[in-house]
Amino acid sequence: MELFTKADIPAADFKIDYLSRIAFIGSCFAENISKKFSEQKFHTLVNPLGTIYNPVSIENMAKKIAGVKNEPNKIYSNSDIFFDGESWCCWDAHSSLSVKGADCCGACVNGLNEAIVNAYKFLKTASAIFITLGTAYVYFLKETGKVVSNCHKQPANLFERRIISVDEAASALHKTIALLRAINPNIHIVFTVSPLRHLNDGAHGNNVSKATLLLAVEKVRHELTRETSDIVSYFPSYEIVMDELRDYRFYKSDMVHLSEVAENYIFERMASAYCDAATMVQMKRVEKFMKTVNHRIVNAGSTRTTEFAQQQIATATELEKQINGLDLSEEIKYFKSLLF
Repeated sequence: MELFTKADIPAADFKIDYLSRIAFIGSCFAENISKKFSEQKFHTLVNPLGTIYNPVSIENMAKKIAGVKNEPNKIYSNSDIFFDGESWCCWDAHSSLSVKGADCCGACVNGLNEAIVNAYKFLKTASAIFITLGTAYVYFLKETGKVVSNCHKQPANLFERRIISVDEAASALHKTIALLRAINPNIHIVFTVSPLRHLNDGAHGNNVSKATLLLAVEKVRHELTRETSDIVSYFPSYEIVMDELRDYRFYKSDMVHLSEVAENYIFERMASAYCDAATMVQMKRVEKFMKTVNHRIVNAGSTRTTEFAQQQIATATELEKQINGLDLSEEIKYFKSLLF
């Protein structure tokens, strides 16, 4: 007896293992899922400019990253940032990339360029990129018409906020695909729509926004060339939550963000879709080892702690030998620090 509707996930045309380099960009849901892969010690890149929610801002970031090929370290300049009275900020980036201090303009620009250059280097050899679309509502700076990824708590009268059309969203996705393929022709691009609801516009407004994103992705997939269709796909995060996890017990207390149980379930569904049986076994072994990293050390100088640390160093070294691409150097360094 089937007690719920299970979202269909077609077999992926590529597989992820510990040699893979995986990028995640988009909404905070992208960060939540990427964290699961990072905890399993996969090689990941996550939102170089911080969380980005809409297709136009994602296209803008892809354009900046692709521009590194011709103008390394010169993507951002002083004209791209502003001082809010306390920090230097950029409309393209999350506040985590803002820099406090009136005399720190250069530090902010350098940080933005470093993030973009590092993203370009990663994507050049990346196996796949997962792009999570959060909303079809977009902020534009009234003065210039520039798309705004983060408003940095500036006055609302500075911005025009509107929902973009399906065609506008699809156009942004098409351009993003082209830009990513210009960086790395072999990269696999997976779109997904965030199941996290944006309820500031009400339940209906949220549904219209999500529907716009879903229709845009579907439009893009139908319009892809035969060559491009082999490397662009869709993962049903939204559908998994709406159909398989249709219960508020899978949400946090704010009834908007997903619980850890829900995030783990989506991660498991994603891993089973993109990892083969051998990699899944390896992940279990790595997960078991990583739990020891969080083991609480009561007496760092005791003989028992030294023996424990030596055992974990040996385990980590053996895992690295047996799993191609696995890097446990940070964990080995940590356990070596317990020997002294």
